[in-house]
Amino acid sequence: MCLIVFAIQAHPDYPFILAGNRDEFYNRPAESAAFWDTEPEILAGKDAKAGGTWLGVSETGRIAALTNFRDMFSIKEHAPSRGDIVKDVLTTPDSVPDFLEQLMDTAQNYNGFNLLAGTPDEFYYYSSVKNSYQKLPPGVYSISNAHLESNWPKSDWAEKEFRKILTTDAGHNDLYFEILKNTTTYPTGILPQTGLPEQLEIAVSAVFIKTDNYGTRCSSLIRRSADGSIYFEERTYSPGDSSVVNRSVHTLT
Repeated sequence: MCLIVFAIQAHPDYPFILAGNRDEFYNRPAESAAFWDTEPEILAGKDAKAGGTWLGVSETGRIAALTNFRDMFSIKEHAPSRGDIVKDVLTTPDSVPDFLEQLMDTAQNYNGFNLLAGTPDEFYYYSSVKNSYQKLPPGVYSISNAHLESNWPKSDWAEKEFRKILTTDAGHNDLYFEILKNTTTYPTGILPQTGLPEQLEIAVSAVFIKTDNYGTRCSSLIRRSADGSIYFEERTYSPGDSSVVNRSVHTLT
């Protein structure tokens, strides 16, 4: 994932809501969200090249998602796929804190990332750059390709719009996806310097990214209700535009 907004215990009917975009090269093969033959079973999209995932839910109710930490000056050319981390935290019998303690010993093998994992009662944020984790208190959050709550223009805008939905119609699925389709870009003066060329830095400053060979591939919504059921929806887009070519919709009870 490259942009995520989420709410923990911030709505009376929905103790957890997460909406986010996955940005990737158009030619990297991927499979739409489906149930995996794992123990426990998980629901997630799949990176068909490396076999991992960027976001998923387990049948036990654990939720996990990952964003890359963008620092073009610190790229490891032969690092393992970060998608395995999401798969592993969803299927491990260990508690999330125990998993994160073990991850601290191996995280530096990967390129930089942020991991979100847990349940509405115990939801955690891990930063590989800081090599530390924290249990998040109830609230509304946003994260992109930097640390949690870094003031990147697109994540600030998305969080503001997300908060509006929480106070108006949190059960309206399309409203979340409308946020995730915003193509507004921002001027260089207010953007981070991550090592990308200037015009590319501007292009990827949008919530919904469109370039010649890289952009937003899918958007996802996970919403847990007070009764414990989880609504999961993924919308996959045609490369280079926001035309939906596939919808995966599931409810876990």
